[in-house]
Amino acid sequence: MLRILHSLPRTHKLILLPIATMVTVLGAHKIIAALDTPNEGGEPLVQIQLPADFTAQASSEPADKPRQVTRQSSQDPTRVDVPLATLDAREIVDISRLFIAGNIPLKPQLDSTAMHIALQLPPKKEEQIGGTSYEDISADPMFLNGDGVELENELAAEADYVPEWETYTVQKGDTFAVMAERTLGLGFSEVMALLDEMPDKTVLTRWRVGSSFDFKLDESGDLLALRVMKNRRSGYLIERGSEKRSFDVAAFDKASKATQRLFAGTLSGSFAKSASATGLSNAEIAELSSLLSKKLDFRRKARRGDRFQVLVETDMIEGKPADSRILAAQYEGQKMSLTVVRNTEDDRFYTPEGHSLDPAFNRYPFNGKYRLSSSFNLRRKHPITGRISPHRGTDFAMRTGTTVLSPADGRVVKSTHQSLAGNYLVIQHDNGYKTRYMHLSKRLVSEGDRVTMGQKIALSGNTGRSTGPHLHYEVMVNNRHVDAMRVKLPDSKNLAGQALAAFKQNSKELLAKLETNDDATVVASRSTQRSRPDDGS
Repeated sequence: MLRILHSLPRTHKLILLPIATMVTVLGAHKIIAALDTPNEGGEPLVQIQLPADFTAQASSEPADKPRQVTRQSSQDPTRVDVPLATLDAREIVDISRLFIAGNIPLKPQLDSTAMHIALQLPPKKEEQIGGTSYEDISADPMFLNGDGVELENELAAEADYVPEWETYTVQKGDTFAVMAERTLGLGFSEVMALLDEMPDKTVLTRWRVGSSFDFKLDESGDLLALRVMKNRRSGYLIERGSEKRSFDVAAFDKASKATQRLFAGTLSGSFAKSASATGLSNAEIAELSSLLSKKLDFRRKARRGDRFQVLVETDMIEGKPADSRILAAQYEGQKMSLTVVRNTEDDRFYTPEGHSLDPAFNRYPFNGKYRLSSSFNLRRKHPITGRISPHRGTDFAMRTGTTVLSPADGRVVKSTHQSLAGNYLVIQHDNGYKTRYMHLSKRLVSEGDRVTMGQKIALSGNTGRSTGPHLHYEVMVNNRHVDAMRVKLPDSKNLAGQALAAFKQNSKELLAKLETNDDATVVASRSTQRSRPDDGS
């Protein structure tokens, strides 16, 4: 029965405990009733089996609890007759030690029900100093007082609440407003106040499924802090301000360390496949191909067996690679050879002698190829009025929103909207050329801004007087309009003087690493440590 009792949940044990106790008492009563061998004083006597070291045990027992031995059995000196009253409950039901007078085992004289109950009781264990509570008390909480407070809740109520960072992963269909109300405890007005404080609202309004951010809540479930990443390197830490419904926003960069790796390969098949075999990523292969193709003609002059080396620097953030860039590259072929090194001063590539790979002026203000819908023509008929109206620019048919790039370094001298030209820009370049862009859907730079070659300056469109989405592009030399597709472009910008001397000094180490001709990882020569602001974590 006790075996069944132990297998029950604690609440069931508490219910059945009185019944089990009553059954045990009744069983003990039947055992006592079965022992009817009295001593001279009228008390029932039982025989117990003495251990081998009975004398030693008897001498060690406390003086205030002597074991009364009435008589020793003549038939077996290891058994003695003792009064039943001197035995405790467990000794009464220890069947292996109980005999009636005359050395007859007690078992046959016991009632079968009483015997069954006695056999179910666990054996007696020696009492030891020390102890613990029940092992399952935490798993099966008990009510400790009349107020109905459970033990786990009572212990938790005494502990101080410590906010911890939690992570939320964006699911399909999530919006910041709904998530903020359900998870962050923000109302609609608080959400709008938070968005007003954000330098870049898109980090909260344009989510990708699977991306995540961190947050802290107070004891009431209201937002304390929010940490969201703009990209793998940079993000924003948002904390609740001192005033109600106010937030403080701080930008931070994760700590990063730059490592350098050298890759070497041999041309076998296409250059892209050969470069991929070295372990370069797709983005690194695209950058390398674009870089070398400025001076090398792979279609005509590349040969099987040509060798190439490339030194790549990668930013490691939290042990994972982030941004990577080519520092130097070398191509050694049967028909062509080229070595280039990145200049840290202007972030452009030059040969070891300081000759630039980039032209001083790009002919096209965009990447890719687009159809020329209207050429430069000073005798062109206007498509709307039908009159002779000079077309002083070049039109490219492209979808609205296509990226427009600056063809050279310069400064924005005009950024405005006009009824005929729509949104338009004018840039004065350092080499004396001037460019103009019309019918834009969006201008990304303002008057007075400094721009560099290849920088995104606008998005093409169909604003102003226009018959369809396109980019109108003009080039002026000495304030005179010229055909952008035919004008002679200025020579490449080469380094000279102190700039050339500094470049040669800085490129020595990179060129030496290219000469190692080894694809093993090179120890980082430079590291950048950036820490996020103290967010209290």
